[in-house]
Amino acid sequence: MVIGSSVLVLYLNLLTIGYSFLDYVNFIIRRPEFYYLIIGLIIITVTLILSGGKKYELYL
Repeated sequence: MVIGSSVLVLYLNLLTIGYSFLDYVNFIIRRPEFYYLIIGLIIITVTLILSGGKKYELYL
C-alpha cells in the first residue's frame, strides 16, 4: 500500500505539466502500482475486521 500511495502522489506531477484529471486517472488505473494500493487496502481492511483477541491486548 505504501508503494501504491507513494507513486500515486508522485504522478500528481502530471497535472502540473498540462494533463487533465481524467488523463491522470486513466494513466493511474493502468499502472501496476495502483493495484498494489488496492490490494494493500483490502488486506488492511480484512485484517482489521477479522482481528481477534482481547480488546486491550496491547496494554499488557
